[in-house]
Amino acid sequence: MNKQVQTNPQTQLANLGEELNVPFLKLLGVRCLSAEMGKGEILLALKPEHTNTWAVAHGGVLLTLMDVAMAVAARSGDPADRSVVTIELKNNFMQAANGILRVKADTVRSTATMAFCEAKLYNDQGEICCMATGTFKYLKRLATRNADGSRVVNDDLRGEIND
Repeated sequence: MNKQVQTNPQTQLANLGEELNVPFLKLLGVRCLSAEMGKGEILLALKPEHTNTWAVAHGGVLLTLMDVAMAVAARSGDPADRSVVTIELKNNFMQAANGILRVKADTVRSTATMAFCEAKLYNDQGEICCMATGTFKYLKRLATRNADGSRVVNDDLRGEIND
C-alpha cells in the first residue's frame, strides 16, 4: 500500500534554498533560492503570525520580502561583494497574498555606489500580488559587536576594519 505523507508549507520549504544570516529574516522563515548576476529570488511560506486581521499577508511582511529580494539582487551583481542599505523603496500592492510567496528581483542598473532594482511578488498560483522598485547604496561591510562589546569581524567581511 502506498501511503502519502502530508507536509505543511514550512516543512516543504525547509530543504529549499538557504536561510539568510539575518535574525529578522530567520524569524520570518525567509529562504533564498538564488542570488547571482544581479538577480535574486526568495520564498516565504506564510504562517498565521505573518497575516493581518483579514487572514492575508500583512503589508509589512510583503514590503520586507520585496526589500530583501532586491537587496539580494543588488549584492549578487556587485563584483566587490559589498553590503547594501536601502535608500528608497516604492511598492504597489495589487492584490492580497496567501500561501507560499515567491519574489523575483533584478538589478536594472548599477553604478559605483548605487544599485537600482525592481521586484515582483507572486502567490502560489503564480499571480502577481505586488511590484516594487528600490535604490540601494553599496557599503563596505562593517564589524559587529558581541554581547560583551568586543568587535567581531563577520565571516563574509571583505577588506580591512579601521577603528
